[in-house]
Amino acid sequence: MDTSIILAMTLAALVGVALGLLGGGGSILTFPIFSLVLGIGTRETIVSSLFVVAITSAVSAAFRVRRHEVRWKVAGVFAATGLIGGIGGGMAGQLLPETVLTVLFAAIMIVTAIAMMRPRRERAGRPPTRPVVRGIRTTGTGLGVGVLTGALGAGGGFLIVPALTFLGQPIAAAVGTSLLVIAVNSSAGFLTQITTVAIHWPIVLTFTALAVAGSFIGLALSHRLPAAGIRTGFGVLVLAVGLTMLATLIIQTLSA
Repeated sequence: MDTSIILAMTLAALVGVALGLLGGGGSILTFPIFSLVLGIGTRETIVSSLFVVAITSAVSAAFRVRRHEVRWKVAGVFAATGLIGGIGGGMAGQLLPETVLTVLFAAIMIVTAIAMMRPRRERAGRPPTRPVVRGIRTTGTGLGVGVLTGALGAGGGFLIVPALTFLGQPIAAAVGTSLLVIAVNSSAGFLTQITTVAIHWPIVLTFTALAVAGSFIGLALSHRLPAAGIRTGFGVLVLAVGLTMLATLIIQTLSA
């Protein structure tokens, strides 16, 4: 078996661990694995990533439901607005050049990584946000995340989880709710773009199975490891991958 395929399948478990543990990060890792390790084109990478993340998130969310760690009303708002944004983003993504999509994705990775590594202040003692303001904020965030999901193949977990904690949700509930929303958003983006590319299903299905297996490890670790340390370490990884993608694109452009 080709070395790149072996490496990609080994990393697939890490994708699942990220989703099961953090409620996000699946697409941020899946995208460079498909594009850099396997050498798959950007558009096929996006659609394949959406499929992997949708299935793995759905499985992880099902287990979070059993733990009562999903906030259904909030998930409903995020999923509904994200579905609309996902369809619109999927259509917009088909109009953008692959180079632009790659740059956008890498930029989002870098910004997200920096946000993850920043120390978070406790919000205890602050007055609760008014319901109307909270509703507007939730709706706007859901739309924005949906657009990113559809256009770039990014499930949005690293955007959803911080947003939910900002709205006052406990981290466990934020992760569980994020997984459910990611599953819906990624499914919408996948269904929108599935007819636009030819997917290498043997690789994608094997990758998905290994990612699901990894998600069980993430779920098992989710209540045993310190959230701050996990977030910082993963932020460093995401930053390194984002910078690598940009550097690779620059080198390819200069050598063309």
